[in-house]
Amino acid sequence: MKILVLNSGSSSQKACLYAIGETLPDHPPTCRWEGRIEWGGDSAAITVKSSEGIVQKEQLSVTSREQAIRHLLLTLVTGSARAINSASDIDAVGHRVVHGGPNFEDPIVVTPQVYSAIADASEFAPLHIQAELEGMKIVTNLRGDVPQIAVFDTGFHRQMPLSAAIYPGPYEWFESGIRRYGFHGINHQYCAERAAKMLDADVKALRIVSCHLGNGCSVTAIRDGRSVDTTMGFTPLEGLMMGTRSGSVDPGILTYLMRQGQLDSQGIDKVLNEKSGLLGVSGLSSDMRDILIGIQEGHQRATLAFDIYVHRLRAAIGGMAAVLGGMDVLVFTAGVGENSPEVRGAACSGLEFFGVRLDSRTNACPSLDQEISTADSSVRVLVIRAEEDWAIAQECWKLAQGHQRGQQNASVAHKEYLRQGERAASESGIN
Repeated sequence: MKILVLNSGSSSQKACLYAIGETLPDHPPTCRWEGRIEWGGDSAAITVKSSEGIVQKEQLSVTSREQAIRHLLLTLVTGSARAINSASDIDAVGHRVVHGGPNFEDPIVVTPQVYSAIADASEFAPLHIQAELEGMKIVTNLRGDVPQIAVFDTGFHRQMPLSAAIYPGPYEWFESGIRRYGFHGINHQYCAERAAKMLDADVKALRIVSCHLGNGCSVTAIRDGRSVDTTMGFTPLEGLMMGTRSGSVDPGILTYLMRQGQLDSQGIDKVLNEKSGLLGVSGLSSDMRDILIGIQEGHQRATLAFDIYVHRLRAAIGGMAAVLGGMDVLVFTAGVGENSPEVRGAACSGLEFFGVRLDSRTNACPSLDQEISTADSSVRVLVIRAEEDWAIAQECWKLAQGHQRGQQNASVAHKEYLRQGERAASESGIN
């Protein structure tokens, strides 16, 4: 089964093609083909890579996002990095949908009714959802008959206890859809299941704290294989300090700045999302790699930014462990989580009372999907590669397999019905 995954964002577009056999592999396979678009005004930088290592790069002048995405998908069947003979070879298309709103939890086949309902949820994350809907429409125009499946980044968190999900404001907020939705759910769920496989354990028997640390950051408490609390909330702005996002701040600061006439609502949105976090504090960069270089060069605000980042991360880990009543597994994933031994080491320092003990040599240069804790650590600390696209492809495969089994069962039931009819007719002498 060939499954195309589209991961549409406001500033980039990613795509991967997977080929999956009759059973899911134990380890994430290599993409047969992967592509990426970086948007830049009226231009698009397109990079395509085949599983054989062939790379194509182009810079296009474009008049619309659809034009660039169509061009990207064309490289699936043409050029040196082609992976399939025809678009008809694609059996399903999976879409990452950043926000399911109050209605969607589980992956679902996109029908006109589902498309419309996703569009109705666009007010929760307008830039992302509009991009994701556009991707669905492009696929429909290119190959209208292929099944499309929406997988929701908020879905994993939809069963959080109400005590974790509801804000302590007027109850009417909750009734109108204002609640803590959480994000990064696709990867948090994948990491929990991957951790269980790595440890040869039942995911439902593990208390897992999962740290997704990239440009966006969140920590999730996982028990019985489900999210029971997470740091992001109504929007991806709540919680940890991030690359350019502030994370949680006192709302009184914002009303104070508004009363002072310094910021309006648009200005507040821009400051909190684009001018805060590592960038805002350091004045240097939103990239943790640049922050670490700045620290080595004696940049005091870079040091301060790192210290705040780690302080909030460590506090979140401790808080999630308290929610779980203990911690069996601590996972680091995504760009910073996978690639920064400095962040992992600093975050775990001070957590020794939980029984967390890192192997300093393994932490310094781990391979992905590896344990970095010592043999006597009572908490297993793992570095797991973020695999959102593969997680989406798996959900598409499962839905497709379920659909096929349903058809097979219906066919078997129909044949049995006909046989019963024939027997009844024979017994009654009709034949």
